[in-house]
Amino acid sequence: MKTAIIPARGGSKRIPRKNIRLFNGKPMLAWSVEAALHSGVFDRVIVSTDDAEIADVARQAGAEVPFLRPKSLADDFTGTGPVITHAIQWLREQQQPPSLVGCIYATAPLLLPSDLQQAAAALVANPALKFVFSGCRFSFPIQRALYRNAQGQIEPVQPDAIPKRSQDLPETFHDAGQFYLGQADDWCNGLAMFAPHSFLQELPQHRVQDIDTEADWLRAELLQTLLLQTPRSR
Repeated sequence: MKTAIIPARGGSKRIPRKNIRLFNGKPMLAWSVEAALHSGVFDRVIVSTDDAEIADVARQAGAEVPFLRPKSLADDFTGTGPVITHAIQWLREQQQPPSLVGCIYATAPLLLPSDLQQAAAALVANPALKFVFSGCRFSFPIQRALYRNAQGQIEPVQPDAIPKRSQDLPETFHDAGQFYLGQADDWCNGLAMFAPHSFLQELPQHRVQDIDTEADWLRAELLQTLLLQTPRSR
């Protein structure tokens, strides 16, 4: 049983009710539900939430909500791993054990079904892989990052990188925060995600956007609008 699990708690602080606020005319999490359903990768698409209103919206979008997540797994300090593990364990207790498990964030409106298809194919093609996750290239060499010291003065994080040419510095990537695919046992065993046994599936920079502020929200809406108008740019 291949199962997508979409974590969507009710207590978002920076953007209240972010998971069900309308994003380009649909509740935010509906975009993630639709991407999972349309990918054809999963037998089930489940939303893990502690919130009855979010549960109703998720069902209307086409997802299952077979349980409400405990409040102890819905605070500001709960990581993704325990949420996914809880869902897997609940399914196992119901005699519905999943095999492949995809964690898809509820705030990933730029995610495409084809991204999930490619990730699943990568796992099949290389049995040594434990996880496939979405990543994106940094647009500027992070080795040249600057910071302000205690006196407010500017200093380089890595002084020896400042005089080097960009092309002489290693390329660096960051987690795109859209999806993570792996086997249920590896999720439950707490296997590290960002490790040599994982594959970073690179997404283009124009399809990666954190959504933590109103400015982030607006930019993501504009990006999605442009992408929907020009499919070839996806």
